[in-house]
Amino acid sequence: MITLVIVIITSLISVLAFRQNELFHRLDLSPARIVHKRQYYRIFTHAFLHADYFHLGINMLVLYSFGSYVEKIFADLEAQGLIFSGPFFYILLYACSIALASVSTVTRYRNDEAYSAVGASGAVSAVVFSYIFFAPLEKIYFYMVLPIPGILFGILYLVYSSYMSKRSSDNINHSAHFWGAVVGFVFPLLLEPRLISVFFENLFPN
Repeated sequence: MITLVIVIITSLISVLAFRQNELFHRLDLSPARIVHKRQYYRIFTHAFLHADYFHLGINMLVLYSFGSYVEKIFADLEAQGLIFSGPFFYILLYACSIALASVSTVTRYRNDEAYSAVGASGAVSAVVFSYIFFAPLEKIYFYMVLPIPGILFGILYLVYSSYMSKRSSDNINHSAHFWGAVVGFVFPLLLEPRLISVFFENLFPN
């Protein structure tokens, strides 16, 4: 349910911003404005904007597909008494990943007034990697074509994102993808360190 609400809110704001450039530029991730004008809200609001309908559609499809599963996992953790609220920690995962995935971008482009970024990709990456943490051998479609184990997809994703971030040869914020993924994978361990045993049990089943 929470995932669906996030998808709906993000879609509505993105579509509204497509039609209102002023709103788009008021909410995007502008490191220079965050650092020098203290417009800290942009760290979060940019995740509710997207570059175009394709960008929006892909992110929301992936978020809904994996987020619904992660929501259920957090609900199970609550039922087991490992966390006090599944919905709270799911929202916390999403919010923290938005913020933490943006840190490297803000630091790197803090003096570049022309730079801006939008999209929920960092948070979506976090949700996908939380899924990988709990289901490392479940198949994920690499480039939406080749089904490979989640853990292998995760490794390839991190390597690719790191490489492309250093190249800076396109308009994609690969740094946000990378750090969002890291946050998503580590987050369950911050909730309950003993969950590492769950990861290894699922990675090396009997």
